[in-house]
Amino acid sequence: MKALMTLVFLALPLAVLAQSRDKLVKEYSDFAGSEANSQSLVDGLRNGKEVTLTDGTTTTTFTPPTGKMGNGSVNIALALAEADLKKSGITDPTPTQLKDELSKILQERAAHKGWGQISQSLGFKLGEVMRSDKADQHARADRLERQARVEKPERPEKPERPERPERSGRGPH
Repeated sequence: MKALMTLVFLALPLAVLAQSRDKLVKEYSDFAGSEANSQSLVDGLRNGKEVTLTDGTTTTTFTPPTGKMGNGSVNIALALAEADLKKSGITDPTPTQLKDELSKILQERAAHKGWGQISQSLGFKLGEVMRSDKADQHARADRLERQARVEKPERPEKPERPERPERSGRGPH
C-alpha cells in the first residue's frame, strides 16, 4: 500500500503536465498559422500519422519519425520548435519551415535522445522553454482570478479594551 501511495505522489506532477488535445490546438494555432494546421500537428504527432500544413498557397506534409506521442511530448516538441524558430528571427513560420524544424527535433527524439538533451542541442534549457511568456501570462491570469474569488473581506479594527480596574487581593477571582 505504501509503495502504491508513493507511485501516486510521484505521478501527480506528470498528470499536471499532460494537456488536452483542444488546449494544445488552441495554444499553438498562432504558431502553426491556423487552427487547421495546429490540429494537424497535434493529431499527427499524437497518433504518429501524416501531418499536413498549408498557408493557402503552399502545402507540405510529413510523418513524424517518433511514432505516437503523448500530449506532454507533443507540447514539448512544439514549444522547442517555436523557441528555436524565434531564436532565428522567424515568428511567423511557413509550412516548410515548420516541417523542417519539427523534423529536426523529432529525428533526435526518434534517436532516443531525451527532451533535455534535445533542448540543449538547440541552445536552450528545457525548463526555460516550458515556462514561456505565454505560460507566465496564463499563470498570472489564473492566480488573479483565484485571488478575486477568494478575496477576504477587510477585517474591522479591534475596538480598544476598556481599562480594567486594579484588583485588590480581596474578593472572588
